This record gives sequence, C-alpha cells and structure tokens, in this order.
Amino acid sequence: MKKAINHINAPQFIKAIYCLLTLLLLTAIASHAQPPDIGGDVDTVPVDGGLSLLVAAGLSYGIRKLSAGRKNKA
Repeated sequence: MKKAINHINAPQFIKAIYCLLTLLLLTAIASHAQPPDIGGDVDTVPVDGGLSLLVAAGLSYGIRKLSAGRKNKA
C-alpha cells in the first residue's frame, strides 16, 4: 500500500524557487570578498572557473531530477 505524499502545487513551488533564488542573489551581492586594507598590494582570491562549473553541474543535476520525478509521476 502506498503512503500518501504531501505535494505542494506548482505555483507555490515556483514561487518558493523564485524567493530562494532572489535571496541567494541578494546574499551574493551583499557579501563581496574584500581584502583587508594593509597598505600594500594584496592578491585577491579568484572565484570564477571552478565555482561556475559547480553551479552548472548542480543546476543540471537538479533539472534532471525534476524531470525524472515528473516522468515517474505521469
């Protein structure tokens, strides 16, 4: 016997995703990595190549899981 699973409807899910993405973007904008002011040239930390690959991999994994869940549901 299958257990009842509580599902939220699609508009609430999309609204939650938009709120989460907005929060993450605002957090990223507000938290710039600033070097300490020590009076000389300070090398900054490059956060570009690897981080963008990890974000792309996470997005593709999430999209794949969502589409697999919808195929199993139908």
